[in-house]
Amino acid sequence: MEKMANRVVAGSMSDDEAPFEQSLRPKLLAEYVGQQNVKDNLDVAIQAARGRGESLDHILLYGPPGLGKTTLASVIANEMGAKFRATAGPLIQLKGDLTAILTNLEDGDVLFIDEIHRLQANIEEILYPAMEDYKLDIIIGQGPSARTHRLDLRRFTLIGATTRAGLITAPLRSRFGMVHRLDFYAIPDLEFIIRRSAEILKAEITPEGCQEIAKRCRGTPRVANRLLKRLRDFAQVKGDGRITAGMAMSALKLLDIDEHGFDEIDRKLLRAIIERFDGGPVGVTTIAAVLSEEVDAIEDIYEPYLLQIGFLQRTPRGRVATRLAYEHLGIPYKSPPSSLF
Repeated sequence: MEKMANRVVAGSMSDDEAPFEQSLRPKLLAEYVGQQNVKDNLDVAIQAARGRGESLDHILLYGPPGLGKTTLASVIANEMGAKFRATAGPLIQLKGDLTAILTNLEDGDVLFIDEIHRLQANIEEILYPAMEDYKLDIIIGQGPSARTHRLDLRRFTLIGATTRAGLITAPLRSRFGMVHRLDFYAIPDLEFIIRRSAEILKAEITPEGCQEIAKRCRGTPRVANRLLKRLRDFAQVKGDGRITAGMAMSALKLLDIDEHGFDEIDRKLLRAIIERFDGGPVGVTTIAAVLSEEVDAIEDIYEPYLLQIGFLQRTPRGRVATRLAYEHLGIPYKSPPSSLF
């Protein structure tokens, strides 16, 4: 997964990018661009909760990496006037870790758990009464003398984020009052995000340069901001500091990012399916072995965007490259057998 995170067009965030990304994040719902249906639903829920003086229902956000799940969670906390406390599923290894987090929450706090699908089963069970009744069951003592004690928790809002909604267990999912999917962004929304980020970074960018980045950032704001940062450096060193369409195309060519936002790894995946497996069908495990990657990386990072824009299809027998993939790579199209579908 480390290799995937180093890709310029990867939706995941590396540790050294965190300060840069946080400086660009919106603070309020009105500043949050895109995901209009999700925003409208959250706006109603937030206003209703504030009007009643209650905590917001627990919220599950899911979708591909880089679409703003963490940002949206912090925006919700700001709108509620609540403290934002963040952690991640893989970081919580012991029951005592989660117990300490829950007991230290103040009334109305927002607890954000990223990658919530990676919580261990015995730790996840602690959340059930905490989310439902704001109670925490702890066991005091050991052996025959052990007894259960129930602690009262302050009312809080849990916001869970995941790229793998299918791995969320049914008992946990049922305890979220709101479940929202974040989709890839449209180009106009991405252009707005890029212009806003350019103003914050004091980077001069033309409308054409902005559009060029928006077309190649894979519908993902995190990738858009990362490309903007790279292009700002390129324009400063190779030009007069302005990010124009020509400057953007030259820089993106140097970064090996084509007009669809594909890098060499994307093209390698499509070419492997077409040339080594006659366009498919081929199983994801086989694809992962050919690319020397993990299956989770293929499913979480590669596939969503390729599926979204129609370069790849999932069938009962495996992945199939579409006509668009053949045309993009300049390979004569070979129609798959109709029995696949």
